Amino acid sequence: MSKHFINWIATGALLAAVAVIPAYGQGQGAATRRQPQTPTGPAPKMPDGKPDFSGLWERPYTPDMTAYGRNQTPDESLPDDPTPPRNPNGKHNKLLPFTAKGKAMWDAYDAATNGDYTGSCMPFGLVRSVNSPDPLQIMQNAGYLGFLWEQNTWFHLAKFTNQHSKSTTPTWFGDTIARWDGDTLVLDSTNFNGRIRLDTNGHPTSDKLHVIERYTRTDLGHIAYEITIDDPEFYTKPWKNTRTFTLRPDWEIMEYSCEENNKDFFEGHIKATQNPNRVPGSK
Repeated sequence: MSKHFINWIATGALLAAVAVIPAYGQGQGAATRRQPQTPTGPAPKMPDGKPDFSGLWERPYTPDMTAYGRNQTPDESLPDDPTPPRNPNGKHNKLLPFTAKGKAMWDAYDAATNGDYTGSCMPFGLVRSVNSPDPLQIMQNAGYLGFLWEQNTWFHLAKFTNQHSKSTTPTWFGDTIARWDGDTLVLDSTNFNGRIRLDTNGHPTSDKLHVIERYTRTDLGHIAYEITIDDPEFYTKPWKNTRTFTLRPDWEIMEYSCEENNKDFFEGHIKATQNPNRVPGSK
């Protein structure tokens, strides 16, 4: 069993469970948790004729962006990890194109020993929030897109503009601008603080992180989603991951507090970092 799989067990299992409970609690009893029929029909349009992404969306939990999973696929252009998959019938994970610095950061990461910043309820950051299993509400008008994460009741805005903010303050979620490529929504995010991990497994990022997301509403009930990670400090080239989001009109977004029932943290299974504001790798 790999070190990073152990990290995933230590830092992700409870967070996933806590996050999924609201999702499966959206008016469904234990005996009726079967997936309802996905809405069918053409993709809805905004008054300007562009696709409307508004709605509450179920997304595949992606604790490891190098792995195959339900409704999610890693970058198949990358080489296979020679480590045998845990499932004998499963596909191999992919090897990320680390720089020497990125590989050193990845090899040194041990959430069970050094702590995971999410154990202190610090923001997940944009990519790790996308990878979380909880519902996501999207709200859209002609000028903005609002992303309401049930996870910790966080929100993030993307503005339809051609220029990033002139603010020099880096953040957990970055600065996101939106544009159209035909009927595909393209989100371009920069100005990250370098303190986040991409996923529960702990793949690292620097403050040079640049994220491109592509949303294509293929029909009423689905979004084809693609995310590209470009971080020249930790990765030698950009790489991507693709998913399918499913519309869930039977759900309602709920209030979420990280402090509630965080047993992995309070019972000592994981540790908080000594200083949650410390940039990983710094002295």
